[in-house]
Amino acid sequence: MAIIGKRNQLKVLRSAPPGFYLDGGPLGELLLPGALIPEGAKIGDTLDVFLYRDSEDRLVTTPETPDAQVGEFAYLRVVSVAPRLGVFLDWGLAKDLFLPIRELKQEGVQQGDWLVVYVMLDAKTDRIVASMRLKRHLSTQLPTYTEGQAVNLLITGESPLGYNAIVENAHLGLLYHSDLGSPIGTGLRVDGYVRAVRDDGKIDLSLDQAGHRRIEPNTGTVIDALTKAGGRLPFHDNSSPEEIRIAFGLSKKAFKQAIGSLFKDRRIVITQHGIRLADASKPAAKK
Repeated sequence: MAIIGKRNQLKVLRSAPPGFYLDGGPLGELLLPGALIPEGAKIGDTLDVFLYRDSEDRLVTTPETPDAQVGEFAYLRVVSVAPRLGVFLDWGLAKDLFLPIRELKQEGVQQGDWLVVYVMLDAKTDRIVASMRLKRHLSTQLPTYTEGQAVNLLITGESPLGYNAIVENAHLGLLYHSDLGSPIGTGLRVDGYVRAVRDDGKIDLSLDQAGHRRIEPNTGTVIDALTKAGGRLPFHDNSSPEEIRIAFGLSKKAFKQAIGSLFKDRRIVITQHGIRLADASKPAAKK
C-alpha cells in the first residue's frame, strides 16, 4: 500500500498525456508527471517514488527525495512567511513544506532562518506539514542504548548545560559543555556516543571532536564536486569510504570534517539522503 510522505515502490499501470499512472492500492492511481519520469521507464516497471500532495491538493509522486520524510526530524530553511498562517520551509521539493502557526514555537521567524522541525501527516487534512513541537513526537519508550554505543545525533539547540540532541530520530539526549572543545551548531548531524542512560530515560552523550576541525582545502573539493553535479550528491556519514574516495579523492574522515565545516558556515545542507548546496536553486513553489 502506498504511504503518503514516504518513498514507495509502485508499479506503472498506464501511460497518459500527463505522465505515468502508478498503482497506489487503496489510494487509487497516482500520477508521476511526465517531466519526472525516469529515462527508460515503461509500463510494468516498479518505480521508487515519494508520495505527497501538490499545490492543488492532489496526490502525486516524484522520484525526488525530500530532505526529510514523514516521521523524521530535520533542520530546514524558511523561504517565506505567511502572517497569521505560518511559514514555508525548503525541504528539497518544488512545493515548499508548510509549518502551521499552531506548530510554530518561535516568535519573530523571518525568511532565511533555520528551524529544527518534525515532519508529520496532519490528522485533519491528510497533508504533510512540519512541527516545532519536537518533544511530543519523540518516542515514549525508555531507551535501550548501551554505554559506548555509536548513535546518530541531530543537534536541536543549546541549553545551560550543553547541547540538546535528538538521538536516532527517537530520543532526546544531552552533550555537556564540559565535554566539548568548542561550540557546535544547531541542526548539525553528527555521530556521537552514549555515555549513560539514566533511570528516568535521559541520555548523556559524548562527541568525537576530531570530526569537527576545519580543513579549508577539502571544503573546496566538496563544493566543486557539488557544483559540477548540479548542487546535490548522495553522500553522507553512512557512505562507504570507497564511495567517498572515488567521488572526492578524500578519506571518509577528511570528508566528514569538510562537510561539518561547510554546514557550520551554512554553505551546504546535510540530510540522511545526502548533501546539497544551501542556495541550490529550485522551481518557484505554489502555495
